[in-house]
Amino acid sequence: MDRDSSNKAGKELDTDVVNARRGFLGKSAMLGLAGATLGLAGCKEEGGAAKGSASASAAAAAKGGGGHEIAPGQLDDYYAFTSAGHGGEARIIGLPSGRTLKRIPVFNIDCMVGWGITNESKKIIGTKADGSLEYKTGDTHHVHGSYKDGTYDGRFLWVNDKIHSRLARIRMDTMECDKITKLPNVMGFHGIFPDKCDPVDPKINYTTRVFCGAEFHIPLPNDGHDVNDPDKWGCLFSCVDADSMEVKWQCRVDGNMDLVATSYDGKLAASNQYNTENAHDLTGMMSAERDACVFFNVARIEALVKAGKFVTIGSSKVPVVDGRKAANGDPKSAVTCYVPVGKNPHGVNASPDGKYFVCSGKLSPTATVIDLSLVLKWFDGQLKTERDAVVAEPEIGLGPLHTAFDGRGNAYTSLFLDSQCVKWNVDAAIAQFKGDKNAKVIVEKMDVHYQPGHNYASMGETKEADGKYLNSGNKFSKDRFLPVGPLHPETEQLIDISGSTMKLVADHTAYSEPHDGIIVRRDVVKTRQIYNMDDFPLAVKPENAGITRQGNKVTVRMMSVAPNYSLPEIKVKKGDEVTLILTNHDKVEDLTHGCAIPTYDICFIVNPQETKSVTFKADHAGAFWIYCTHFCHALHLEMRSRLLVEA
Repeated sequence: MDRDSSNKAGKELDTDVVNARRGFLGKSAMLGLAGATLGLAGCKEEGGAAKGSASASAAAAAKGGGGHEIAPGQLDDYYAFTSAGHGGEARIIGLPSGRTLKRIPVFNIDCMVGWGITNESKKIIGTKADGSLEYKTGDTHHVHGSYKDGTYDGRFLWVNDKIHSRLARIRMDTMECDKITKLPNVMGFHGIFPDKCDPVDPKINYTTRVFCGAEFHIPLPNDGHDVNDPDKWGCLFSCVDADSMEVKWQCRVDGNMDLVATSYDGKLAASNQYNTENAHDLTGMMSAERDACVFFNVARIEALVKAGKFVTIGSSKVPVVDGRKAANGDPKSAVTCYVPVGKNPHGVNASPDGKYFVCSGKLSPTATVIDLSLVLKWFDGQLKTERDAVVAEPEIGLGPLHTAFDGRGNAYTSLFLDSQCVKWNVDAAIAQFKGDKNAKVIVEKMDVHYQPGHNYASMGETKEADGKYLNSGNKFSKDRFLPVGPLHPETEQLIDISGSTMKLVADHTAYSEPHDGIIVRRDVVKTRQIYNMDDFPLAVKPENAGITRQGNKVTVRMMSVAPNYSLPEIKVKKGDEVTLILTNHDKVEDLTHGCAIPTYDICFIVNPQETKSVTFKADHAGAFWIYCTHFCHALHLEMRSRLLVEA
């Protein structure tokens, strides 16, 4: 066989293998849902400037993709801020290159930076009475940024912890977590979204609230009572103050909440819901033909809270209003509106023009388009039924999950069962819903590899959606990368959506298990390169450096300047409680120092002009070399101090 024939045969074989694997995955996923989807899957009611990506995309450029390769020394056009699932962190990726720029520890322990080890990070994460961490695990799903004038302002990011129902805030100038809040009487905190404007005062056109949806019904309060009576359990939607990170109010709802979206005028927040039946087993959860997208009238809820028309639950002092259907029968006074959508919807996303929310059907092959102006009309008593707010519900494919937008009227929805991304036109879907049989809703479908979950477009959740890139986060990689054992990397596929057709630019690997993310233009992000020493109350300077003792409590104040620690020797006694405070006095960008103490389980870093501290009990005697873990100087190996613990 000649070379050309061999190459052709190889390509045909690769195609056969991929198609076979796609078919297997699709059948397996469908089989897993078969019991739940019986009679529902087909249900439809009538009615610095970056240039591009690295080696993987170079091949795509050679085939006509073009313009996506980032040369050495060049910078990306975009930041991608993503979750990490049960890794507990957030991540920063450069796009289109796919370079990992930073991993931000949030709910996890990170022994490189010392997150969960230093006193400062422990205070943010939360501790028990004995000073140990309250939790060592976390499950991040959704990352979203703060807004001004309908677009990102580069101040903050927020990320959820589904396991322990915590909300974390990340400062975008340092890309570090600065606050974590635990939501009371909530379990399975999944969806989050910041508001974009005040619901009453349009001059407050920036983020002041973060909305949080809870997925699991629990006893209220969850203190041991009613554990055997699930019919009394409930679910709360929470509003957190963006600045103080205190919980402002909560609203009890019917159903389990998934994702959250907010309107550009600040008047509405919403969450797609499954189990509107309020059942506690699968059979009961599947009894209704449809589920819902629940809308919250923010101004009305806050008016009730201001008027004192709320309850509190257990030991929590957070005001709770009743948003269940039975208590909200009159639209003119209702705080919630339950719009019927496809069964078990997965995801709710706002269009960049501010007109629509889109819910994907998951068990229905449809996407439901809801007109926000009609929802507001329902609240004013001018719409006959909640369902009348639906203006389109096109069939787009099997297993639709999440939807992104390009700012040109097109939506891109991940199809989990089909292993595809579908591009469809919103206006055409609305025309079809009105009876236009010639409307072409589906623009294009692209195979992705494999089983996509979240997708998100460049600036796609802002009024500045630019329609450049779409990231498809795929749950299975299978044969896309070199084998590394039973746990495979996941596939993040970058797609160019700037032209008339979608083009696959690159496959990027992701360590398990990212979920949602956002893609932000690089000019939005303004970071510090070094800290301001005076921002740290414990900063060590020459006038206060040294060792002090009060009884058995010893405070060591030490400075670092490459390649030296200011204290060559530290003497303490066995049994002492030692607090070590370290300030990095170097002012050179990227000159970070480390600090590790063998056998005392201490390791952390201090960036230029930063101060951190650790506290430990000197419970075993001996000589221990404190050494710098982060390469800083030609004499880096010699950068040490002696900790002498006397018996």
